[in-house]
Amino acid sequence: MPVTIRDVAEASGVSISTVSRALKNQRGLSDETRRMIRQVARDIGYNAARLRGAKAKQLAFMVHRQHSHFSTNPFFSDVLHGVEEACRRFGIVPTLLTCGPTDPIREQLRMHEPDMILAAGYFESEVLDMVAGLDLPIALIDFSQGDLPSVNPDNAVGGYMATRHLLDMGRKRVAYISGSLAHVSILERAQGYRRALFEAGILADPELEVVAPTGQLHDLGASAAMQQLLRLRKPPDAVFAYNDAAALAALRTCRQAGLSVPGDIAIVGFDDTLAAAQADPPITTLRVDRQELGRFGVELVLQGASMPRLNTLPVELIVRASTSG
Repeated sequence: MPVTIRDVAEASGVSISTVSRALKNQRGLSDETRRMIRQVARDIGYNAARLRGAKAKQLAFMVHRQHSHFSTNPFFSDVLHGVEEACRRFGIVPTLLTCGPTDPIREQLRMHEPDMILAAGYFESEVLDMVAGLDLPIALIDFSQGDLPSVNPDNAVGGYMATRHLLDMGRKRVAYISGSLAHVSILERAQGYRRALFEAGILADPELEVVAPTGQLHDLGASAAMQQLLRLRKPPDAVFAYNDAAALAALRTCRQAGLSVPGDIAIVGFDDTLAAAQADPPITTLRVDRQELGRFGVELVLQGASMPRLNTLPVELIVRASTSG
């Protein structure tokens, strides 16, 4: 005979309604009770899909309010479009949660009652540890941590291509404007930058790698980093910025200093946002298929056990007037 929800309740020592809430991921239970009931259900062979069959599955899409909010980083609004498209294809209901490390994230997630979680961009390790402890399928987009499945642009190759392009254009002092190296994507882009210099026989100059100050808006931090580079005894003749927003800030700062782009200094960004294409001059950048990242993330959270843990999508160098005008 098939195992019933009553069997799970008896084996767990709780009521049938408590089992139902645990398997449906509804509010009103502690994490420990929820995990215990789910483990008992698995151990005795209960098919939870039967209980949930009549309910459309729900996916919570999480972004960090400070680091990845749509108002400061349009990258993730395009990722969300891809998530929504994939959810329609698979019959999943997506919900959006923007949060920070001081928010009651566990309680907020319980209000969403998700069956799976997709976290996009940077999150503090303790936040992801807590979310992973909810015993729900989870995948990461544009970030990596521990054993959690993830999908990322090929950041290291992109950083290499950006730097290699600037060197091939005859630039001699190529700088890198970085955000916080706690962001895996930014760290990997820095690694690609250094590899291109190494292969060109150029000794990396620590003065040319500048981290945008934290605690400021993205464009202000990148502008401060560019100003620091321009104050060097030998300023750079090219800059690779960790994303397009930073590249645009660097462009404005150079213009305010009376420099021509690309005459005095060439600039490359990363992400290929609309603002980069519409800048004067348009910014050379690495194109990332942001919607495909979202679509892939949904497939990963659905089929994570049968897919590689770490997944990488290719990037494409888009050459514009900021390096070749």
